[in-house]
Amino acid sequence: MTMTRTLGAVSHGIIDYVLAILLLFGPEIGRFTGRQAILCRILAALLFLLALLTRYPLGVFRQIGFVSHGIIELLLGVVVLVVPWTRGFSQGVLSRRFFVAMALLILVVWVLTDFRAIRGRAAGREAGPKEAAPPAPQ
Repeated sequence: MTMTRTLGAVSHGIIDYVLAILLLFGPEIGRFTGRQAILCRILAALLFLLALLTRYPLGVFRQIGFVSHGIIELLLGVVVLVVPWTRGFSQGVLSRRFFVAMALLILVVWVLTDFRAIRGRAAGREAGPKEAAPPAPQ
């Protein structure tokens, strides 16, 4: 059974910026404060910076390849998932639920994204003009 990765670079970029905004306003949404709120905003800044630096249509500075972006995002999703237990968020049930929900969103987006599509399209464009014209009928 093969899984179809349905999200392209543009869709992924839009979702990245939306997730960064959700993380930024997470403390207000989930009504939590303290180190949970600080960590949430740090994660928002990291995701936003990653989006800005990625070589995809919505990237601004385009320094990080899309495949590398995917690897970093996978690690970020795992960190967001485990941090409530490693940093003692057990007292803040709302913050723990928010972090788990955000981690699951990040990981689902990662699973659904075709990170190699940009490289494939770029290779296709390079090969297109160099192809020989079909032979003329005789």
